[in-house]
Amino acid sequence: MKDKTTAGVLALLLGGLGIHRFYLGQPFIGLAYLLFCWTFIPAILGFIDGLYILVASRAWFDATYNKGIRRLI
Repeated sequence: MKDKTTAGVLALLLGGLGIHRFYLGQPFIGLAYLLFCWTFIPAILGFIDGLYILVASRAWFDATYNKGIRRLI
């Protein structure tokens, strides 16, 4: 089960390399971030992704990235 806070922090710190996309189960998007990291565009997108993930509700995050996994808490 993927954690919202972990994904957001990974996006803020390592978003330019697409590490958060690999963590969220989106390897093709992560690979695109990695291939274009020299342009600094993925760094900007990673920062925006991080803010968006951290501000979004847990219900949205679970519905988007934790499909089919039941949360006990």
